Amino acid sequence: MYGSRGAGARASVAVAGAVLLLAGCSSSDDGGDKDKSGAGVSQQPKDKDPFWVNPDGNAAEQVASYLKDGKKEDAELIRRIAEQPTGQWLTPENAEQEARGFTEAAAKADRDALLVVYNIPHRDCGQFSGGGAADGNAYRAFIDQVAKGIGDRAATVILEPDAVLHMVDDCTPEEFHEERYDLLRGAIEKFKSLKDTKVYLDAGNAGWGKPDDIAEPLKLAGVENADGFAVNVSNFYKTADSTAYGKELSSKVGGKPFVIDTSRNGNGPYTEEGSDEEWCNPPGRALGETPTTDTGDDLVDAYVWVKRPGESDGTCKGGPKAGQWWPEYALELAKASK
Repeated sequence: MYGSRGAGARASVAVAGAVLLLAGCSSSDDGGDKDKSGAGVSQQPKDKDPFWVNPDGNAAEQVASYLKDGKKEDAELIRRIAEQPTGQWLTPENAEQEARGFTEAAAKADRDALLVVYNIPHRDCGQFSGGGAADGNAYRAFIDQVAKGIGDRAATVILEPDAVLHMVDDCTPEEFHEERYDLLRGAIEKFKSLKDTKVYLDAGNAGWGKPDDIAEPLKLAGVENADGFAVNVSNFYKTADSTAYGKELSSKVGGKPFVIDTSRNGNGPYTEEGSDEEWCNPPGRALGETPTTDTGDDLVDAYVWVKRPGESDGTCKGGPKAGQWWPEYALELAKASK
């Protein structure tokens, strides 16, 4: 992503999650999914958090691996991640199948799927998470596939981290702006045509600039037709700062509510200067508030873990490629959390 202003590198769909989708999910006695990883991962109480926990994600597999190796202390630390619902970042190659698999698994567990759509053309300005759909028509086809996969099942979609922000901060060339606005409006319209899907358009974070700068672009992107917007995706700003940023922005876009990514903001942002220290696998970070819709604030619809803690931001500081699981970093996040 684009320095400390961006959303951080994308998460990848876990291989185990792909296997789960291909094989289908079997139900346990309580209506949830059986944990095939052997980690003993369970869902959170629905009244506390309505989102689905993937029992076969990277963190759950790591718990099982540590238990097998007799590393019980490390296993319990990673369990702090494994037993929380995190965003499922859809891949364009299997978008329909993944959207269907995740929403079906969530429905069997009587939960909502949290999906992340991240495939806008000219994504991430060609940096660690560069790529995206080849053109506008390919993107529209991708959105159609995601929508078909979701169908009538319950889902919450985080739409295109950084897509609006990168038009505001001049990272995305102006020649692509008009099409991007049109694509975002179309995606919101498509998802809102579904029976039980909520969509939150990404709106940057508390550290990149002023809400005044992004309010009108959000309107051009169709935020008025969305359920709200998302802040701090894959970033580290404290929840109080994100709430203040979100509320100021909300007042400029029709009072829309918002969700906050609290996945790695327990210690706030890294403040020492460095070319990529602030956003790319920064040291000394911690897990933030666990996901919940009980935020105590009418404008904050939920705290969510959009970025999956323990997955790398990119090939910096010894990390693997963006989105790949990094157990050592995951352990440090868990150890630092309260």
